Amino acid sequence: MLIGVIADDFTGASDIANTLAKGHEDSAGLRVVQYLGIPDRPADSGVEAGVVSLKSRSTPVAEAVRESLAALDWLLAQGCRQIVFKYCSTFDSTPEGNIGPVAQALAERLGASGVVVCPAFPTMGRTIYQGHLFVNDRLLSESGMQDHPLTPMTDPDIRRWLSHQVPGPVGLVPAPVVRQGADAIRQALADSDATLVVVDAIDDCDLMRIGRAVAGARLVTGGSGIALGLARNFPAAGRFGAATARTNDAPGAILAGSCSGMTRRQIEAHGRDHPVLEIDVEAVMQDRLGVDEIAAFLLDRPDRAPLAFSSGHPGQVAAMQARYGREAVAGRLDALFGDVARRLVASGVGRLVVAGGETSGAVVSALDLGALEIGPEIAPGVPVLTSAEGLALALKSGNFGDEDFFIRALDMMRGKA
Repeated sequence: MLIGVIADDFTGASDIANTLAKGHEDSAGLRVVQYLGIPDRPADSGVEAGVVSLKSRSTPVAEAVRESLAALDWLLAQGCRQIVFKYCSTFDSTPEGNIGPVAQALAERLGASGVVVCPAFPTMGRTIYQGHLFVNDRLLSESGMQDHPLTPMTDPDIRRWLSHQVPGPVGLVPAPVVRQGADAIRQALADSDATLVVVDAIDDCDLMRIGRAVAGARLVTGGSGIALGLARNFPAAGRFGAATARTNDAPGAILAGSCSGMTRRQIEAHGRDHPVLEIDVEAVMQDRLGVDEIAAFLLDRPDRAPLAFSSGHPGQVAAMQARYGREAVAGRLDALFGDVARRLVASGVGRLVVAGGETSGAVVSALDLGALEIGPEIAPGVPVLTSAEGLALALKSGNFGDEDFFIRALDMMRGKA
């Protein structure tokens, strides 16, 4: 194994796995496997990049650090030459969050300094300039992410955000230095007195420059975009070829827990031609709605791409959190989606689309799948995933995909898109 990735959620893991598997321009894609949790056995010899999916984005710092170091130990045991700590391209965290502590703990274990911090993903409109994160033409704090139910992002300055989480300085390699090329970036990282250094990236060319600059670096951190330029640093990479997804005609279903604006638009668009069930969150919290009703709705419509969602507008989400507590609502919905997914698969559903990082983590944890092979790309950042048992999955971060994403994903799993 050449590259080992530690991802802080399951959709982010499939996102960066997709980037590594498809390659970029003149660099071949790698043979990538996404592991759901830390494996208890060695990787197959043909795996060139292993992505360990954790559900640590919203967990306490000590727990996130412990899990991430355990994942690091497993990846190093597989012979990985470079480690990537993958977090969201919108840097989902809080001032008390764990991105900084995890990155520092990994750096300390690996003896690394001048470690790149670059959540940029220009294809999806996430860019960094002067250390500030933008979503398209908006600062992160004005993009809608300030209303995230678990990790409200109220400050676009990644240096300042990290300074709440870690002691000591946080460095910056600004865009003019990045545009000078890999040697200038490498020198700026070496000259920094900070363990963590935010690096500007405005387009894919910047990410390729950063990729060349970190050739030989033990640790890199970022969003999935940071992986664009990594595979080409390993001349023998791509010799096994990317895996191709199996297809099937089994019944399909969609579960959506993301509250992002794009997911809500996708739900609205899907509902024009397909059956949609809005989950009454208050009824769930009061034990008046559960697995039986939701699973029955989905299973009774196997050929119509049925969807069940809990995705609410920011005001609705805030009201439920105020009434029942943020963690209580999130925990109950995660458990519900996991139980529904188990019921669906046990009843013959073989194609499953899940929207939302926390929801995806709950679903794949409940299904106990072990590992997933990376197949064709449905939309930027979202591949078809296939389990050893033949279950086809798509795990979508909230804001990813076009409005027709749900039906497109189910069709691709059947080999019809």
